[in-house]
Amino acid sequence: MNDIVLVLLLFVALTVVGVPLFAAVGLATALALFLLDIPQTLLAQTAFTSLQPFPLLTIPLFVLAGRLMEVGGMATRLIDVARSLVGAYRGSLGLVTVFGCMLFAALSGSGPATTAAIGSVTIPAMRQEGYSPRFAAAVAASGGALGSVIPPSNLLIIYGLVSETSIPRLFLAGFVPGIVVAVLLMAIAYGIARYRQWGGTGVAFNTRAFATAVWAGKWSLGAPVVILGGIYGGAFTPTEAAGVAVFYALFVGLFVYRELDFAKIVESLRFTALISGLLILLAPTLAFGQVSAFLDVPSLIETTITRLTTDPVLIMLMIGVFYILIGTFMESLAQIILFTAVFLPLVLGLGIDPVLFGVFTVMTCEIGFLTPPLGANLNVAARITGISIEAVSVGALPFIAAYLIGLLFLIFWPEATLFLPDLVYGPSRF
Repeated sequence: MNDIVLVLLLFVALTVVGVPLFAAVGLATALALFLLDIPQTLLAQTAFTSLQPFPLLTIPLFVLAGRLMEVGGMATRLIDVARSLVGAYRGSLGLVTVFGCMLFAALSGSGPATTAAIGSVTIPAMRQEGYSPRFAAAVAASGGALGSVIPPSNLLIIYGLVSETSIPRLFLAGFVPGIVVAVLLMAIAYGIARYRQWGGTGVAFNTRAFATAVWAGKWSLGAPVVILGGIYGGAFTPTEAAGVAVFYALFVGLFVYRELDFAKIVESLRFTALISGLLILLAPTLAFGQVSAFLDVPSLIETTITRLTTDPVLIMLMIGVFYILIGTFMESLAQIILFTAVFLPLVLGLGIDPVLFGVFTVMTCEIGFLTPPLGANLNVAARITGISIEAVSVGALPFIAAYLIGLLFLIFWPEATLFLPDLVYGPSRF
């Protein structure tokens, strides 16, 4: 017990003083290895093996594909389709933003990337129509968080690798809760805009304009069909689908829309390298997970929680509160890797499907995207809008309610989340 306390104190102290997370986790792990008299070479071995799994290629490839689609004109055409479908009335641009984020989420796999791609188009448009800058940024940030639960999702991929859960099953399980949250976000955006009397200008819905926008954006709309259809049709694996997505984005951007050039491709590669650099967290956090097993931390936490209650619903609520609090200051990637090893044995013992727990975990991470001080989506939306992250975080408060309701939907109606994966692949045998 004393060893566990020392390791935790070091980790918390390093985090509080601002040491980069990968270094804080690595130093805490090194201390734990020293206390357990385990060779420090475990860190090096874990660093080597953690980056070996082939499915890890999926993450940088989807990030690159999403960026190429953003700068290559595909995101703009998705917005045009959404605007022509919604039409002009009070709050319409808020609905367009959420709907556009939902479509782009099926291309990028990343919450911050979705916020950047859609927000860069819709936030200026909302400000021109008189929407509050705080509201415009909050809608884009909250809608962008859908990129982490609607497949393909980078966080679901990481969870699948850490927990050894089927990634295609996780992808399918993300559809229903993702759509539920998207509808709730639209309802909140519409209600606020209606109350504030924002929007209402532009062209009203008509069939001809919608058909024109769909035809102009057919290549953009075809991307999720090719990517997800290929995965579930058995044509290629999720990793191969990410490669197909990059090829598709390059082909459409270079030869169809002709908005891609060499400078944009280089910038997209640089952006991908920066985002993919987060994978450096894999090595120390996986080693930390192994050390926590040596210290019997999962059993200790399981015993502590089950002494309080054995009700699966209450335990999921407790884990959800913990994840949301941790997500305010911890990177989502590290959060998933560190705590999946701790909580997954507990929920499996309660009979909770690991696929359901994966979607639940990622949805709590989405709330982390919308809460300061870390708040990745808040930072992106604040930069686009030119206001402070504090202002955006206040504007995002009503939208966080949609994700909280989504979590309750997962907990109290798990059959709805598991319906699609069970339908396609049969009942889970965990």
